[in-house]
Amino acid sequence: MNQYSTENLIKKIPGFISSFQKVNNLTLHYVIGGSGEPLLLLPGWPQTWWSYRYIMPLLAEKHTVIVVDLRGMGDSDKPVEGYTKKHMASDIKELVAALGYEKVNVAGHDMGGNVAYAFAANYPEKVKKLILLDTPPPDENMYRLPMLPVGAPVYPWWVAFNQVNDLPAQLLEGRFGLLLDHLLDKLLVTQEAINAFDRSVYIHHYNDKESIRASNAWYQAFCQDISDQKSYSKIENVTKGIASPASFGILENFLSGHVLKYEMKEIEGSGHFIQEEKPEETAKAILDFLK
Repeated sequence: MNQYSTENLIKKIPGFISSFQKVNNLTLHYVIGGSGEPLLLLPGWPQTWWSYRYIMPLLAEKHTVIVVDLRGMGDSDKPVEGYTKKHMASDIKELVAALGYEKVNVAGHDMGGNVAYAFAANYPEKVKKLILLDTPPPDENMYRLPMLPVGAPVYPWWVAFNQVNDLPAQLLEGRFGLLLDHLLDKLLVTQEAINAFDRSVYIHHYNDKESIRASNAWYQAFCQDISDQKSYSKIENVTKGIASPASFGILENFLSGHVLKYEMKEIEGSGHFIQEEKPEETAKAILDFLK
């Protein structure tokens, strides 16, 4: 058994099991554990369900926790099409129905936050509370992001790189660790929060051409996502933004324009990967909000 496979990893988190569900003509992978009101956790790029490993047991004390590998991620299917966040949100709606829930709380980090927002925007009746972790969905401000090092310590060049057709997969197949290490080294405050083993888990799931192609498709759908977003009403579901100091203002600015009722929480001493760098603080912020 590969030590980085879900079959091996799930054994490290007591009380959780790995499962699959057919939705929208593809198979989604998820892990589930705990009891109580359902809470969906949606991961971001370049990660999988494993990014929530630290906070899953903490949240499971009060909630049934379901962590989903999105379309194109981890052990879920990687079809050629269907990567707009509106369509990916319909995957989540079908999964919620298949699991027998009328309403769920949903939290998303990074790309998972984009899908969580689209889920609430398109299916508000299915959402109790919405939580966005560190990253707002793309809007037209994305076109003004600095892609070159114009005095900023971090500039999201990968947002543009991942929208290039074919070339990223050709360059990174078998070498995804080079990109992953660069990103983590730049975006982490606490480097040991995502250690060599964790990095190998993510590399295992992104190192082949099909996985890179599928994850790039999340970014290549951004223009359509921005267009779709213009048709959405403001989110009426009560929403919380939980962010690192660097992202706090960006996330709050988005919520102020797209959500009717929201609150913010800053996770001090953290970089982008807040649930891994500051798991206890992040879990507490989520649990306090869901009380």
